[in-house]
Amino acid sequence: MGGGGALGWRELVRSKPDGYLVAGINIPHIILQPLQQEVGYKTEQIVPVSFFQRTPLGLAVLNTSSFKTLQELLEYAKKHPGALTIGGSGTFSGHHMATLRLEKLGAIKFTYVPFTGAAPQIMAYLGGHVAAIFGNSDDLVKYKDKTRVLAFASDKRFPDYLESPTFKELGIDMVEAIDRGIAVPPGTPDYIIKNLATAFVEIANNSEIQTDMRKQGFVPLAMGHEESKAHIEKMTAIYKELAAGLKK
Repeated sequence: MGGGGALGWRELVRSKPDGYLVAGINIPHIILQPLQQEVGYKTEQIVPVSFFQRTPLGLAVLNTSSFKTLQELLEYAKKHPGALTIGGSGTFSGHHMATLRLEKLGAIKFTYVPFTGAAPQIMAYLGGHVAAIFGNSDDLVKYKDKTRVLAFASDKRFPDYLESPTFKELGIDMVEAIDRGIAVPPGTPDYIIKNLATAFVEIANNSEIQTDMRKQGFVPLAMGHEESKAHIEKMTAIYKELAAGLKK
């Protein structure tokens, strides 16, 4: 979409609400971007249809890295403030927020390197151009043979990386994920939203699709319109509080 999604979402909120245009959305991007700068849309203008997919974030290094544990990485970062680079998919993204939170919780300083999306982030990581990344679980699964996940920002261990602890297990209270879904323009008639939500939830609940998602490293979700709307409101409150306590 460009601009971490901002260009597409700006067009979304300006588009004709006839049910023929839908756009992919994700949390936290649709929340963090308007909190930090003028992007041409407001979070509350986005009308969610369904959230169907989640990717927990993991702090990862190449398996050739000298860092074998999170503790080793954090100790290095404390001794060498700003020397350790962490790559992420853009500014004011979930990866950016996770890096800032880890800095705050660990009382340390990294150098965050924003890329123009997850694909260039991963290519830079695989090329050794950054020391570590906060990666989406699907990307980490895709490149598992090259990757060591030092910790997952999830409530429990991720199935494809059961050997990797959670941040919580290591004494750092951090849970971060990217939730993906579909939205329509503001003003879209309720019956259209309802019909679209019913269709997406039916697809999201399909066992074969859920199995395929898990194989690819995703966590399946199946939220309808009202549940998705409440989820955005809940996460907006959380991220507003987090953003207020973190540097911009």
